[in-house]
Amino acid sequence: MQKWGLLFVFTAFLLLLGTVDAEAQCAICTKTASQLGEKPAKALNGAIIYLMSAPLLIIGFVGWRWWKSQQTEEQQ
Repeated sequence: MQKWGLLFVFTAFLLLLGTVDAEAQCAICTKTASQLGEKPAKALNGAIIYLMSAPLLIIGFVGWRWWKSQQTEEQQ
């Protein structure tokens, strides 16, 4: 069981590392960012990814808690 947890943490870490260069802009944001210049465009992209991470972490935490509660119910 600990092996799966370690694998999950390692995979999550690798996915978070990959978001550094990810482009998370829609077409309108891309056009606006291109008019601002390179540095503001990178900052806007980073902000979008940062704001996107909070809901994903909350959903992941709720899912993990649900999964853990299901595991304890099955063991009883």
